[in-house]
Amino acid sequence: MSAGSRGDGVVTRGEPRTRTGCALVTGASRGIGAAIASAVAEDGWPVAVNYRNDGRAASQTVDRIRSCGGEAVAVQADVTAEVYSLFESAEEQLGTVLVLVNCAGIRSDELTLSLGDEEWERVLDTNLTAAFRATRRALKGMLRERYGRIINIASVVGPRANPGQANYAAAKAGLIGFTRTVASEVARRGITVNAIAPGLIETDMTAGLDGRLLEAVPARRAGLPEEVAACARFLASDGAAYVTGSTLVVDGGLSA
Repeated sequence: MSAGSRGDGVVTRGEPRTRTGCALVTGASRGIGAAIASAVAEDGWPVAVNYRNDGRAASQTVDRIRSCGGEAVAVQADVTAEVYSLFESAEEQLGTVLVLVNCAGIRSDELTLSLGDEEWERVLDTNLTAAFRATRRALKGMLRERYGRIINIASVVGPRANPGQANYAAAKAGLIGFTRTVASEVARRGITVNAIAPGLIETDMTAGLDGRLLEAVPARRAGLPEEVAACARFLASDGAAYVTGSTLVVDGGLSA
């Protein structure tokens, strides 16, 4: 159950979520996206689990949510080219998207001197432009309902240099700036827009990173997708109604 609020503004816990609509999590077949999909489902949101290629993993995410009593559907779409059909499918099955988590992301690492135009554009298109398009589409329904939660999964690589990731860093830094700007535009309409900047998290995407990065983490361990998902669950809740334009860093002290 999600947090609710009484008319006097006091937040209450354990009350049923009364809004109709759904959550859409892009890139939700595995890793952080899958963990976030499960977390928001625990608060009663029907979840559209977006995936591009790995339908089997997306089905497993859906099955986990359903086994816990939640509602979920898998929706195949490439976020770089099929955002509008993605929303149409999700909303046809589950209702207006009132929680959007832009989690789909890729890496294509190379030192700037050797980084090709294609690798630059592909990472920017997936990690930044797709989030812009999804946000623009989601805002239509959220503004109508005067309620919404948008959560962008950025990275500590945005504000913190990591050689070999100029394209990834540019996309994630842009996502943080985008988050702040959109938050200021829609705050009066009951819509919050926040970012989460994970550090080193145990996922397929980080499996090939230099092991020396772990030595730089004060916590001396990699984070878990579920630890990022817990933060997303909070930002999607009514308890975070006064939190907007923020970037929540989840990195074990790496950027401290």
